[in-house]
Amino acid sequence: MRYYICMMKPQILIVDDDPQICDLVVDYLSKHGYNVISAGDGRAMQKNLKSKTFDLIILDVMLPGDDGISLCRQLREESHVPILMLSAMSEDTDRIVGLEVGADDYLPKPFNPRELLARIKALLRRASGEVAESRKSLNALTALRFNDWTLDRNKRHLIAPDGVNVALSSGEYDLLVALLEHAGRTLTRDQLLDLTQGREAGPFDRSIDVQIARLRKKIELDPKDPKIILTIRGGGYQFNSEVEAIDE
Repeated sequence: MRYYICMMKPQILIVDDDPQICDLVVDYLSKHGYNVISAGDGRAMQKNLKSKTFDLIILDVMLPGDDGISLCRQLREESHVPILMLSAMSEDTDRIVGLEVGADDYLPKPFNPRELLARIKALLRRASGEVAESRKSLNALTALRFNDWTLDRNKRHLIAPDGVNVALSSGEYDLLVALLEHAGRTLTRDQLLDLTQGREAGPFDRSIDVQIARLRKKIELDPKDPKIILTIRGGGYQFNSEVEAIDE
């Protein structure tokens, strides 16, 4: 007797008021095994969210009514669903703000559908807890401790010295894990992007810098004078703290 396992197709919601882009994304991703639904604005997005569960949301910055930045902030207050933001090349500030309010990645318009697919695959791997080959050394460990902070890898929680659970986006979590696993080493932006997202940095890619800034606000006593996550001039970033692996 043979048994067949039915795998659910990932559910993706694209929120963009450009019908051509929506049609392109829906058609392309559907051919690659995804179920994709489109929404033209925030109201349509919320309507879909009330009736369906999505594995990833593609969110345009420029939307009628509430813009993508506001919608991203709202989503992040109530969900950890991976968010990939779309933005025009000239909207560098909007892309940075999007990352600051909780987006996990961004893609400038116009984009290559193959790159969109690669970004989506990377985000879904991260969200499902799939760990890169380079991280195998600490896979069996439940928690990592540094400066009286504890990162619970089983629950994906960051616990402050006073016991308070500090919320992390999936991007922040993966970046912190990469830094902890390579404590004392200088990691370039390309290396950090490869470890966390499986891609190289573009010439204007500041996503790692933005997420480093967000992490510093959460774990540093003075984010403007960081002592734990150091900036290495011309090199990248270094986690400057002893890390204790705990098998709880």
